[in-house]
Amino acid sequence: MNGVASELVSTEPTEDLDQPRELLRSHDRSDRIFRRVTTGAAASSLIVMGLIAVFLFIQARPALTKAGWSFFTRFEWTPDGEPAIYGIASSVYGTVVMSILALAIAVPVSISTALFINEFSPRRVRRGLITLIDLLAAVPSIIFGLWGRDYLMPKLNGLAGFLSRHFGFIPIFKVKVPIFGSSIFVASIVLALMITPIITSVSRAVMAETPRSHCEAALALGGSRSGMVRRVILPFSRSGLVGGAMLGLGRAMGETIAVALILSIDFRAPTGLLSPGGSSIAGMIANQFGEASTNGRSALIGAGLSLFILTLVVNLIARAIVNRSNRPKRPKRPGRMKAVTA
Repeated sequence: MNGVASELVSTEPTEDLDQPRELLRSHDRSDRIFRRVTTGAAASSLIVMGLIAVFLFIQARPALTKAGWSFFTRFEWTPDGEPAIYGIASSVYGTVVMSILALAIAVPVSISTALFINEFSPRRVRRGLITLIDLLAAVPSIIFGLWGRDYLMPKLNGLAGFLSRHFGFIPIFKVKVPIFGSSIFVASIVLALMITPIITSVSRAVMAETPRSHCEAALALGGSRSGMVRRVILPFSRSGLVGGAMLGLGRAMGETIAVALILSIDFRAPTGLLSPGGSSIAGMIANQFGEASTNGRSALIGAGLSLFILTLVVNLIARAIVNRSNRPKRPKRPGRMKAVTA
């Protein structure tokens, strides 16, 4: 028996259990095929974006070479004049201002709507609200444009007059002639209504991923519902909310038909948000590309190239913000305790 016991003991593994085990990866054929397909799809998207950038640069090179840096800084657009003048500063200004104003209006409404659907709405109406928001996100742009031009624009004249009378000391609300209509202000509100369903859908989906155990723990500790939203749901969903907002900003910057239907294109230096006139890069291209000459098309493609670069920069900034918000915070080092003397 002792010999058998010693033999059994000797056959036990003698490896050090404290050392980490080496994990060997083995990929079967289906894994290798799936990996190649996904890698090819990712590479094809980068290749397509690169080809689009090269095409835009080649087509816009004559206008960019002729205009130089004034292409981006000049408030005048006469591509068929003598001499031809290319300046998209007004369109760049209108695109940026309308997008930022639309985002400032849409983000609070979208986050509030998402919170109501997830946390405060009755179960019976929650599913209907989710379906309604998803349907609004799929409404074509031309519907928003026609509705904004024929219905919303006359209704906003009173609000524009109120802002000019009581807040005219602010330069953006100052108007020389009290005439309102197709202005950047109206276009921004229409863009805000367009991007609200998209941001709401993304925000609601992100907030729904918050662990319910964390929410219930916050309530069990005596916290209020609003405190639970501020301390648990919003911090957990921060990166997703930023991503949804940037998605809405990208659509607002690239919107074409709705802006083209509302704004009366004006390439002069901007005077304010309430005055008629204004321009955006996408709206300018949609209005003028069909009747443009060879020089005009080259300049319009150059404007499209600037919009392409602008949206790419916005997406890179959004990616950096999301990565920064996902980064875990380092705990603060405790300070040194001062000695207490009697």
